[in-house]
Amino acid sequence: MQHQSLSEEASELRVHAGCRSCGAKLKRSFVDLGMSPLCESYRSEDQLDTMEPFYPLHVLVCEECLLVQLKEYVAPEHIFREYAYFSSYSTSWVEHARTYCSMIRERLALGRNSLVVELASNDGYLLQHFLPFGIPVIGIEPAHNVAQVALAKGIETRTEFFGLDLAKRIVAEGRRADLIIANNVLPHVPNLNDFVAGLAHLLKPDGIATLEFPHLARLIEESQFDTIYHEHFSYLSLLAVDAISSRHGLEVIDVEELPTHGGSLRVYWSLRQPGRRPKPSVADLLAHERDLGLDRLETYTSFTDQVRRTKRQLLALLIELKSQGKRICGYGAPGKGNTLLNYCGIGPDFIDFTVDRNPYKHALYTPGMNIPIRPVTALDEAKPDYILILPWNLKDEIICQMRHVAEWGAKFIIPIPRATVIDPMEIFS
Repeated sequence: MQHQSLSEEASELRVHAGCRSCGAKLKRSFVDLGMSPLCESYRSEDQLDTMEPFYPLHVLVCEECLLVQLKEYVAPEHIFREYAYFSSYSTSWVEHARTYCSMIRERLALGRNSLVVELASNDGYLLQHFLPFGIPVIGIEPAHNVAQVALAKGIETRTEFFGLDLAKRIVAEGRRADLIIANNVLPHVPNLNDFVAGLAHLLKPDGIATLEFPHLARLIEESQFDTIYHEHFSYLSLLAVDAISSRHGLEVIDVEELPTHGGSLRVYWSLRQPGRRPKPSVADLLAHERDLGLDRLETYTSFTDQVRRTKRQLLALLIELKSQGKRICGYGAPGKGNTLLNYCGIGPDFIDFTVDRNPYKHALYTPGMNIPIRPVTALDEAKPDYILILPWNLKDEIICQMRHVAEWGAKFIIPIPRATVIDPMEIFS
């Protein structure tokens, strides 16, 4: 009788059995944001009179491994087969990817005999930076519409969901990865154990995987409740990720704190090897998370009151501005913005329209609140008094790009961590 590996056994822990990491029964609430539509389900004008599905946005925390998670109310196949997010439309994110590729190519001495695999490779915004060096790459991207953009760039792309089965098929082709990249994908995975089992199977014995994801510590510290939506099944601390690693024969050998997405971690995984010592950064951050209380259940269960205060502060500001007759428009139509708009009940009665650099979203409406989405030039035509920046994690980039709004006296509103007004005249004068 052939025995399964530790990783394969762990991959069979089913999502519906409870915690998607350890399988324990889920009983504790982290935060309940009510009913909300899928945050990337933008609507056309002829859909506005049709029924729109809403799902619970109730986040739970596992009492055993402290993984913060959302139940799988919607299958990933429904969410990600046709996706409205294209990474290339964020200038700062593409630059972040370029800098990373340069760093990791030198750190791992990647060359023409190496293999780089990116999970959730989107439109090729990252893998394109390896092509000039002749480094073989594979992108894995289940959304057909964005994968087509990557294919047009000459990037080999598999339009499938990643897991142990796909990893086995790639290995059967005689290919294993020197580097696996998974940026902002681990939170999107409902079956964590199958995904991590596949990652461990695909790595070469001396291979490295890097994973980036928003840091739960920053979400809690800065009331970043809008980063919660149905596309994000898990909200991760290093403590929780360390527990997942050990279940699959992996270990965290390094970790970096990043400013992206309001505060992220970059975790370096390798297959466990006797005698290898992780860098001090790992023990340091685990200790810091414990100092913040991320090893105590009460830290999680008190988050609801914090979120409600943030909501009240933002609504109080918007109500006051509208009472003064001010015109407010939005900038951006990101997934996080739709969580914020729906939870706070901010619709066209507050915001005339929002704008976005992604033409895929133009002439559509935000899910739930039905706010029209227009090109960025619409702000110059409307000349609003205030501009609510929905992708607040990109506020510096956006304020710099849009500093000319100071010409007609417009100001920016940043909703998170607390409602704040920024006058570009004070920054650029």
